[in-house]
Amino acid sequence: MGPAFSFGAATRKAAAMSDSEAIPAATLIVMRDRPGLFPEIVMVERPRTMAFAGGAMVFPGGRIDSDDHQGATGLEQAAIRAAVRETAEETGLAVDAAQLVPFARWRPDNVSHRRFDTFFFIAPAPDDSGPLLPQPGECERAIWTTAEAMLDDVRSGSARAIFPTIRNLERLAQFASFADARHHALAHPVEVISPWIEEADGERWLTIPSHLGYPVTRERLDIALRA
Repeated sequence: MGPAFSFGAATRKAAAMSDSEAIPAATLIVMRDRPGLFPEIVMVERPRTMAFAGGAMVFPGGRIDSDDHQGATGLEQAAIRAAVRETAEETGLAVDAAQLVPFARWRPDNVSHRRFDTFFFIAPAPDDSGPLLPQPGECERAIWTTAEAMLDDVRSGSARAIFPTIRNLERLAQFASFADARHHALAHPVEVISPWIEEADGERWLTIPSHLGYPVTRERLDIALRA
């Protein structure tokens, strides 16, 4: 069963125009509300031996496999299945697919590393969620943390995160609950985000659109971690 709200027509049109070498993928941001405190989210650390984003903190997720397409009505539904499957494999959390809400879609262009066309979803944590169980070989560790705490770790150098992850953490840090995140997600269009480089203030910046709900839309190219 898919989400009640879909990625928009503009996203589907952009996907049809995308580079065929982009690898379809999906990721899931699981949020756990805490009374009077900011919600926690699940993040995993990728093995340092991985070619893409090795050692970086990311949201659970991975490629959309052929099995995810079996019986699916389209790429979006396959992405939902992949997001739920990968989250269960990497963390042990069994998230209800019907609770997923489309949040974003990122597909970088003009990069030297492998390109992923990644669907981002948000979902509430299951009520009976136990301890996280990181999968050996898939991730080094899996943790509950707040978006702001992870951003602090990245700023201090105690954790690494790539450009899309940081932008999504900044967006998530705005929300006091999953309901807030869901309302925000539904109030903004989901369009394919392909960061571009522009010059301003004597610097070169990696930039994203300003109308998609992100409070920070650029980072200096010389410090942005793209892989």
